[in-house]
Amino acid sequence: MKKKVNKYIIFMVATFFVGSLFPFAYSGVNSGLEEMKIMVDVVDKIKVNYVEEKDNKELMENALTGMVRSLDEFSDFIVKKEMKPMREETRGEFGGVGMRLDASNKDHLIVVTPMPNSPAYKAGIEPKDEILQIDDKLVKDMKSNDEAVEALRGLVGTKVKVVIERTNKDGKKEQKTFTLKRSKIVPQVVYSRMLDEEIGYIYVQDFSGHTTQDFQKALEDLTKQNMKALILDLRFNPGGLLDSAVDMVKMFVGENKMIVYTKGRNPEYFKEYKSGSKAKYEDLPIVLLVNEMSASGSEIVAGALQDHKRAFLIGARTFGKGSVQQIMSLEGGAGLRLTVARYYTPLGRMIHKDFKAKNPNLTGGIVPDMEVDFKLNESRKATMYMTELIYSPSKKTALPEENYNVKDIVLERAKEILKARKSLAALAAYSQEQQELKEKEQKEIEEKPAA
Repeated sequence: MKKKVNKYIIFMVATFFVGSLFPFAYSGVNSGLEEMKIMVDVVDKIKVNYVEEKDNKELMENALTGMVRSLDEFSDFIVKKEMKPMREETRGEFGGVGMRLDASNKDHLIVVTPMPNSPAYKAGIEPKDEILQIDDKLVKDMKSNDEAVEALRGLVGTKVKVVIERTNKDGKKEQKTFTLKRSKIVPQVVYSRMLDEEIGYIYVQDFSGHTTQDFQKALEDLTKQNMKALILDLRFNPGGLLDSAVDMVKMFVGENKMIVYTKGRNPEYFKEYKSGSKAKYEDLPIVLLVNEMSASGSEIVAGALQDHKRAFLIGARTFGKGSVQQIMSLEGGAGLRLTVARYYTPLGRMIHKDFKAKNPNLTGGIVPDMEVDFKLNESRKATMYMTELIYSPSKKTALPEENYNVKDIVLERAKEILKARKSLAALAAYSQEQQELKEKEQKEIEEKPAA
């Protein structure tokens, strides 16, 4: 009797839900009710007959996850426990120990780099250290590496014990235990340096809450060092906050020009983002580096600078993530990440890739002005070297270049283009000077009185 009552209640809730969702289309309601009946029947049969007992909440969350993920690659149902970490990551700060991690191995986490001045950095954790245990739990015994990463985070001021395995100079493995005090972590996302006397270089890792401020400071610092041209590196930049990407373009494009616009089925999602009347660096020559992993915000910047001819793009066709997701809060603390619109460049190019096409990699994205074939793993090594992403507590700069054993052919090509541009500009100036001199001499001859 109890099972029948529960089933009846579920069905009534489903009826109310579908009825309230489509009050204007009775045929749609009837169709929806039939589908809901099937869903309730499936849940009931699982509860009664499945080999293991299943929780109602777990079944419902899995059903919602499957439904939303079937829409596209970026829509998702977010369970309550994942909402807070997601918001913290978007803001660009959180409580943790300050390590960039490779979570591809199921038995341990690999330290890519401790962040400068973080608790992990100060304690002596180094690149390639393997994290075997967090507090009293082995990483290999956790449900997923996401759980392991989450275990490292926590309230600022609390402590976490980390057991790592490290290969020493003799090639032998040794274990070390660190007790780290969590602190507020603001990841470094902007790296800059002068490549020579006139060419500046800035790598932007993502578009978080601190990107605009840090990028502005990097430009100012390089300008003080006599920067005459800029190489802007957005390789492996997955995007982030739309406003940060738009703000970056505003530094280079003025005259109230279009930067990007969004368009969706609902008119409220049609929005235009334009530059200001003046841009501080609107005359700065720029070469922009992109690759297959440049996505979202990176593609907005690349598309806008390319359409307005403010930058010369080098690298590979970008990822093609040009859709807008809105985070919607749900009852009980869960959330819904739903695709509501798509991005378009100033000239109307749709950035989003057609993932259902026969060859999706030939759709969407931003195609650079010059394509350079550079394998992703080699490009990753080169980018890590150039941006000093690998640190060792005993060193203040990147590890020696020979440790990477790779040449950044994309960056070298960018430098060649800027130097060629400078030479051509000098040649053009010289030609103009010679032309003016000839015209002056001709004028003097014509004005000279006849003998």
